[in-house]
Amino acid sequence: MTVEITQGVLLTDEATTKVKELLGEKDLWLRVAVQPGGCSGLRYQLYFDDRELDGDVVNEFDGVRVVTDRMSAPYLMGATIGFSDTIEAQGFTIDNPNATGSCACGDSFH
Repeated sequence: MTVEITQGVLLTDEATTKVKELLGEKDLWLRVAVQPGGCSGLRYQLYFDDRELDGDVVNEFDGVRVVTDRMSAPYLMGATIGFSDTIEAQGFTIDNPNATGSCACGDSFH
């Protein structure tokens, strides 16, 4: 059973555009998860998925479905996924108000 909510992970317009570009016509979802690991204890995973898991939290942004599993959802509530394309950095970013600290590389949090 999929749970649809209006709060949860947010996707910026830049990130939405980039996901659409990467997906093309494929019918996949952007799955965001939290896994144990990294120097700060937890780390993010972003990947494309076609599976629907029991308890998934789904948000949609201009046709892009963002899915979070029920175990990761509390850690990601209110997190914003952006996309940066500058000389200094290129890639997806996660701004998570629930993270109490992070490692220097920005890939891990607690």
